[in-house]
Amino acid sequence: MASSYNAKEEDGQLSGAAGSGGVGAGKSKKPDNTAFKQQRLPAWQPILTAGTVLPAFFVIGLIFIPIGIGLFVTSNNIKEFEIDYTGIDPASPCYNCSQTLTWNSTKPCVCKVPFTLEQSFESDVFMYYGLSNFYQNHRRYVKSRDDSQLNGDASSLTSPSKECEPYRTSDNKPIAPCGAIANSLFNDTLTLYYINPNGTESLVPLQKKGIAWWTDKNVKFRNPGGNNFNLTAVFQGTSKPVNWQKPVYELDTDPENNGFINEDFIVWMRTAALPTFRKLYRLIEKKNNMIPTLQRGNYTLDITYNYPVRRFDGRKRMILSTISWMGGKNPFLGIAYITVGSVCFFLGVVLLIIHQKYGNRNNSAEIPN
Repeated sequence: MASSYNAKEEDGQLSGAAGSGGVGAGKSKKPDNTAFKQQRLPAWQPILTAGTVLPAFFVIGLIFIPIGIGLFVTSNNIKEFEIDYTGIDPASPCYNCSQTLTWNSTKPCVCKVPFTLEQSFESDVFMYYGLSNFYQNHRRYVKSRDDSQLNGDASSLTSPSKECEPYRTSDNKPIAPCGAIANSLFNDTLTLYYINPNGTESLVPLQKKGIAWWTDKNVKFRNPGGNNFNLTAVFQGTSKPVNWQKPVYELDTDPENNGFINEDFIVWMRTAALPTFRKLYRLIEKKNNMIPTLQRGNYTLDITYNYPVRRFDGRKRMILSTISWMGGKNPFLGIAYITVGSVCFFLGVVLLIIHQKYGNRNNSAEIPN
């Protein structure tokens, strides 16, 4: 066999040499006589046997199931409270606001939603606002922005990108910030009060800074004019977005949280991937280790209802949540680990039974008499 193989190989090499020196050698499509192109490289192929497959299934199951249980328990230990304040139900405190409010409304509508916390929130609490049926992932919506303008470029401030159409100019003035994302900025105002046992209200302090990503706040978003805090002069000659009630330089009285670097604005500009989403609104920091951040009891959520959602059948909600080392409440990852581990362990048991029942019979049939 070896001699015949060598002879064939030598013939192949001779024919290849002859072909390379013959007429029309440049047009030959025959691959080079190399180990790679002739597929003669050494290869390794695993042989799957019961002795290798069964332990793999059991090991995966024994590793994944405890990890999944740990992730699931950690997620369940996160405390979360959610209330819907859209005002769809006529008995809702915000029903009148939801029915009468439009984008052109100039007078704010205020409503109060009472609720009760059944358990205390011990650690730092994150307040989110949530929207449903709002498609921030629409292609034209996602592209409708000018990142150069948001980064403080002076030329883009006066001449925004055409991607911002139809929210590029207003009254023959460039819109700052331009685009559909900025135009639809969420502008409800949420204020939280704790109801004391004597019936009086205590304002819960909400931290409005520190809610945006550091890279967004310090790299992607900058005000034009550099360190010039006179934003009224910096944005002179521009127009506010069509649906905004006030210009961008009046978003906050704090100069470090005003204009394009306003953190509520920055959070909104990071678009969501799904139509139902939540975005961070405020932080409630723990001040005293002896007192819970939010005590159990009665609260009132004061809402300045500015954001209409009835036109696209949307819903609005407020969420209070703690976090853990794995982030917010999300049991999916733990359930996925438990499911994969359980399936692997179950398959391992089934294959072990089949191997014990039929494997020995096959082995005995192969033994010659």
